[in-house]
Amino acid sequence: MTFARSQKGLSILSWLVVLAVLAFLASTAFKVLPHYLDYMSMEKIITSVETDKASDIRTVGDFYTHVSKGMTVNSIRDLKLEDVLTVTVENNEFLAHLKYEKREPMIENLDLVVHFDKEFRVRMP
Repeated sequence: MTFARSQKGLSILSWLVVLAVLAFLASTAFKVLPHYLDYMSMEKIITSVETDKASDIRTVGDFYTHVSKGMTVNSIRDLKLEDVLTVTVENNEFLAHLKYEKREPMIENLDLVVHFDKEFRVRMP
């Protein structure tokens, strides 16, 4: 009984396994997090069209220009705006469809894939 009580905690091998799992999770998070931050920035840029009173956005071209400037300010360089964003006008509203996916290599032939697909209804200012 006293022998079992004196053995507390993890062995060195168990600690190495725990550290390996934590390192894998941290590596995965560091590869995926920038894509989520870019996506959240894109959401803010698109929805800011409605609240930005300084810029007079009336056409689809103006909308694309506004989003392009926002992407420049937020240093989003790895997205081609024409491929990821589709904008139409319907009933005095912009219908913006943001859809794209990003791949990050993880291990050998395994990739992490993040897929973003969201539609926005933005009223003209």
